[in-house]
Parts: sequence; structure tokens; C-alpha cells
Amino acid sequence: MTAELHSSRSKLIRLDITFLPHKYQYPLCGYEEALMSQVDGDPISFFQAMSRAQMLQFPHKRSSMVSLDSIRKDPRWRDPNLSEVITMLSHPMDPVKSNAAAYLQHLCYENDRIKQDVRQLKGVPVLVGLLDHPKAEVHRKACGALRNISYGKDHHNKVAIKNCDGIPALVRLLRKSSNMEVTELVTGTLWNLSSHEPLKMMVINHGLQTLTDEVIIPHSGWRRDLTEHSRPQETEWTTVFKNTSGCLRNVSSDGAEARQRLRECEGLVDALLHALQSAVANKETDNKSVENCVCILRNLSYHVHKEVPGAERFQEPVANQVPRSGSGGKKKNEADCFGGKKPKGWRNGPGDKKYGTLDLPKRTQPTKGLELLYQPEVVRLYLSLLTRSQNHNTLEAAAGALQNLAAGHWAWSSYIRATVRKEKGLPVLVELLRSDGDKVVRAVAIALRNLAIDRRNKDLIGSYAMRDLVSNLPSGQQRPAKNLEGDTVVAILNTIHEIISDSPENARGLIQGHGIQKLVAINKTSQSVRETKAASHVLQTVWAYKDLRNSLYKGGWNKSHFKSTTSGIPKKTKSGKAAYDDITLPLMEKNQACFLSFEHKMTFVYCILSVFPTDGYSTVEQSDRVGDGLLQVSNTVHMSSLLYLRSGVFQW
Repeated sequence: MTAELHSSRSKLIRLDITFLPHKYQYPLCGYEEALMSQVDGDPISFFQAMSRAQMLQFPHKRSSMVSLDSIRKDPRWRDPNLSEVITMLSHPMDPVKSNAAAYLQHLCYENDRIKQDVRQLKGVPVLVGLLDHPKAEVHRKACGALRNISYGKDHHNKVAIKNCDGIPALVRLLRKSSNMEVTELVTGTLWNLSSHEPLKMMVINHGLQTLTDEVIIPHSGWRRDLTEHSRPQETEWTTVFKNTSGCLRNVSSDGAEARQRLRECEGLVDALLHALQSAVANKETDNKSVENCVCILRNLSYHVHKEVPGAERFQEPVANQVPRSGSGGKKKNEADCFGGKKPKGWRNGPGDKKYGTLDLPKRTQPTKGLELLYQPEVVRLYLSLLTRSQNHNTLEAAAGALQNLAAGHWAWSSYIRATVRKEKGLPVLVELLRSDGDKVVRAVAIALRNLAIDRRNKDLIGSYAMRDLVSNLPSGQQRPAKNLEGDTVVAILNTIHEIISDSPENARGLIQGHGIQKLVAINKTSQSVRETKAASHVLQTVWAYKDLRNSLYKGGWNKSHFKSTTSGIPKKTKSGKAAYDDITLPLMEKNQACFLSFEHKMTFVYCILSVFPTDGYSTVEQSDRVGDGLLQVSNTVHMSSLLYLRSGVFQW
């Protein structure tokens, strides 16, 4: 190792931290100390060469070691430009590589322009290549830089990481590293990458099983090989678990193939449910990891009645779901549904609850994997979360999971609907209609609509939830105090429609709850086509009950108030597109866009615009809800790790 002295006119380059906030600055130390702290092996010869170079550069100070302060004040020193920093990533010395990567991590913090420049200067492939570097300090700093580069709305950076095989490299690093900080950086970067739609399946293909085996299962406390004498461990709510569950939450919303891959991933569903059980038992239901876990399970329960293998064996005729004859009066054992105790946590495990008349399939072996998603026992877990959590996203996801499980005409949906009633879950949901969270009210309203497919549930919901549903409706253009969004208002209207369909008693309750006044106002004055159509359907259903018309006349209503003010199909604009914005419409199969329903000798066309399918409405987390999961971190560069270089002075 030699040192060559160049002309004193040559500019000096430094990696400096004078730009850092005060809290990131550290006391200065000697130049030789900074170098010695970074050099592997015997630093003596290197230190001597550096000392000689300093004395040659500053001959008037040969009698004493030149201080770092004096060098920094020299006008010939400057910060390296971005291109030079990227070049240093390929330097033969590992300390130079790691410091350059750390410097890039800091530069990219909340600076989209620098991120773009790094990408254009081909810095991303070099950083990805350093992920396989054997030195922990090098691949750790490189991963930190990639985490900051991958954060943000500019998806070009994410694609650039993908294009140079960054996702497989991150997964390899996750498998080989036992360092917690490295694991946090890797999972954080994957969380950021998973927010871009085209990358979700790539994350699943390369990293799903590794993320499950290396993070989700061990941190959840669930064990595959539990014996009679062993007990599950407590969940570790670590940053790594939060990052990984956030990543899986993103990819679980990608589509049917993604959902099925996650359902079939060995140990994933078991571990997620165990983590939620632990959260309920320890009253830790408000953290981000719990939110992520519930959202994953909500997404995996979407269309479970259609997508799980062998689902056709459990399909039931539509006629068996809601009997269309008789008033369906309350049963004696249903009177306590809205006066019972709040649901308990899932502490005693499955199988400790008698389901009365429910004819549950007999189990020959313990249930595991994707079958756990739709077992009646999970109802108690979701109800516990709805009772105890204060996190609106968790509440929405738990209600959405029940909503999905109660949809569909198959045996397990019937079990779920009846189990919610028997577990005293209907009062819990009705109480949440009073929440000030718009999305919570929406998810709960749709869950009640699906639960009302069960005749006994319909009667109870009609008796106890109608006033809360009506109270959330606007009076025409005047919105209620909570100012619910249009999608939520439409969901409430459709739930009311389901409750009063084939139920004169529930329709009477709507009249007595002063619902007609609000419905007429919406029908005549609302600016939303979807709200108007949904309100019109409810009004026409009420008017179809001839026995109720005397009550309507006494209230000052006549036939004109119940006429539809909109056409069945929304008008199109000059561009040919529908006049309503369908971005926020429910996710459905294309063949479910429209369907016919024949009720009370009246034929209506129910479109996706306003009314949900007869087999219940399922929901999956919308893509715009799941963005970059991890905040960027500005790397703190310690003075002892800075490597000061003079351009062309030292050649190694």
C-alpha cells in the first residue's frame, strides 16, 4: 500500500457531516483515529503513509500531527458529488464501500431528486450487488440505502431495484443474516417494494415462504411441532414482524392468485391467527402489527366461498338461505342476543362452545391452514377485536372479515352467520354503527347486510339496528354530524333494503324510526346518482307492502313520494363513460355486475352501481389503502467512520 502526492493545486474530496442536524453531529477526533477505526488487519503501515502524506501536504506543521479541524478549514476540501459517491461503492476497500452507501442513505432521505439521480447514474445495481457482500457492514449499509431509495410514490425506483434482481437478493440476505438490524432493513425494503402493483407477485414468488418461515412464524409464537407438554409462545411485536406483516398485507390484495398462494403457504394462516389470539389475551389490540394481521386475514377471506379447493361441495341452494314465507318471528333463545355479555377472547380454544342446533361438520383431525379462515371459531376472535380495539383500521378489517365470511351460499357462511348471533356479536356490530370512523361504519353496515341473509338475524337486526342505520343517513343535501362518505351512505341504504325485504315488520320499524323522511329527501335532492338509486329501491320496497300504506298516508306520504327519480342505467357523458366515478365501487366478478331480483311481483334491475349481490358482498383491501409501509431513515454517520480522501492522492 503506497501513497502518492499530487500537486497542491488538486482539489481535496471529503465525506463530511457538516450538513447533518446538530443531534447527528459528534465530537471530532484525529484524522488518523478515523482511519484506524476503519482499516482491517495491521493499520500501522497505512497510518504511517497517511501521516507522511499529511506532513508533506502541510510542511509547516511537521512537528505535530495535523488536526482534522485544520484540514476541514482548508478551502481545497469539498464534499464529493453524487457520481463520485456512487463510484466509491465499487472501491477496493470495504470501509469506503460501506461509508459511501451510508452517505447515499442519508442523501436519499426525503429527497426524491437525489433518488432519481442515483437511479440515472446506475447506482441501484451497484447497491443491489453489495447485498451479497460477505462483510456485514457493507451489505447492511447498502440495504439501508435501498430502503430509502425504494420509499415514495416514484415507482421507477422500485422497478429499478426489481430489474437488477433486487428482490431475490434481498430474500437471500434475509435467509443468511441473523443480525436483527439487517433483518429490519431487508423487510422494510420489501415492504416498500410490495406497494407497487406489478411487483407484488414477484415478492410472493421469491419471498413468501421465506418471510413466513424466517419472520412470521418465529415472531408470532406459533409452533408447527406443538406437543401435549409444550405451549405456544407469546407473540413478539417487533419492527421486523411489523415490516413483514405490512409487506404481506400489501401483496394479499393483489388478486385471486395472490390470495390463494398466501392461503396455501404452510403455517402462515396458523401463525397470524395465533398472533391475534395473543394480542387479545394480552390486551395489545391497537398496534400496527395487529392491524396488518387482521387486514391480511380479511383479504384472504375475500371470495373464500368460491376460491378454496372443494368449495363446490359446500354450496347450498339460494332458497335455503332466507326463507320467503312466514314472518320469521323471534325464537325464545334469541331474546337475550342484545342483552348478553360481550364476547370473550379466544382463550379456551376451538371446540369449547356448543352451537345448539348448528349441524357443524365432524372433524376427524385438527383443523389447520386455510381451513382455519372460515371455521366458526374465528368469529369469537374477530368479535373480541371489535370489542377491544380502538384502532379504526383494525375495526374495519375485523368487520370486513366477518362481512366476507358471511357472504356466499355455502354451508360455512350459514355457520358463520348463526355463530355471530350465538356469540352475541350482533349487539357489538350495532354499537359500532355509532363510530365516528367512516370506513368502520361502512364495513359494519355491509357485514350486517350479509348477516341478515339469515332469517333470524334479519329479525333481530331489524328490531335493534334500524334506528342507528337511519341516524347515519343524511337529510338530502344536509349531511349528518359524522359527514359520512357517499359509499358509506349507499352501503347503509343497501343494508336497510336487505333488512326490509320480505319483512313487513322491519319496514314498519323503518317508518316508525322516521326513515321515510330521510329517504324521500335523498331521493329528491341528493347529488349522488348512487345514493338516489339506493334510496329509491328502499322506498319502492316499502310502498309494495299494501298493509303499510295506511300508516304512510297518515304520515303525509303518497305514491308520488315513492317514485324513482332516476333511470335504471346511469347516463353517459360525451366521452362515452358512465357519469359516475366507479373507482370506489365494490370489487366484484365481472359476471356479477348486474342481476335480476323478483320481489313482491315487481321487477327491478339491480346494478353494481347501487346494490350488492344476493349472495352477500365481499371486500378486499383497496390498493390505494396500502402504500409504502416504512418511513425512510436518515443514516447517522459517525465521525469515527468517515473516510477522508484526497482526489487521486492515495491509490490502493
